[in-house]
Amino acid sequence: MPYENILSERNDGITTITINRPNKLNALNKATINELNQAFKVADKDKHTKVIIITGSGEKAFVAGADISEFAHFDVKEGGKLAAKGQELLFDYIENLSTPVIAAVNGFALGGGLELAMACHFRIASDNAKMGLPETSLGVIPGYGGTQRLPQLVGKGRAMEMVMTAGMIDAETAKAYGLVNHVTTQDELIALCEKIAGKIMRNSTVAIKGAIKAINANYKDGVDGYKEEIKQFGKCFGTDDFTEGTTAFLEKRKAEFPGT
Repeated sequence: MPYENILSERNDGITTITINRPNKLNALNKATINELNQAFKVADKDKHTKVIIITGSGEKAFVAGADISEFAHFDVKEGGKLAAKGQELLFDYIENLSTPVIAAVNGFALGGGLELAMACHFRIASDNAKMGLPETSLGVIPGYGGTQRLPQLVGKGRAMEMVMTAGMIDAETAKAYGLVNHVTTQDELIALCEKIAGKIMRNSTVAIKGAIKAINANYKDGVDGYKEEIKQFGKCFGTDDFTEGTTAFLEKRKAEFPGT
């Protein structure tokens, strides 16, 4: 599928999606959000894709934020629709995707860019990365899940400070906060993501899908995460992956998961 604002490429079980608007520091506009939704949908349905990596083109930015020119004139109703539609098409969609998604954060990840990274299942950053939610400096608050996911990852106090000050943190601080899992050089960023993706791909795709659902359930209002874990755990027993995994363990060999 041809795209104007992104690139998507699959290689050895990994689909890498690159936001390709370097002249705009990869800022998110409506067209880019729609294309990302389509690319993630295609990758998730592709039986040969086991892990998705998302990153930004160039050396300066993962995503420097939302394209402010698109909504600077919006009224209250339009602003609410903007947030609701964006969350539905991209941010909530990625969080609940059954295929693991790794954010390769290179350079600036600000506003909608950090919200995009936080929607992914985990994040790896280059050592030049800068992250923040600067929306309050524009007279607005984060609208793509930032006020919800940031406290989940770094704690309420740190999230409050980051949002209220509209400041940026560097990659090492983000790692100390638990916002990113690893920090590496920009040259090695994708290679590290691919290395971790390789470890993921050795395990049961079916089990990983269940684990994503169970972990996410803990953060949903009105959902008992323990019950969801029990449900997903039980479902594993009816899969070919469970049969292969346990049989391989007992036979002291490496499992070859069918992924059905």
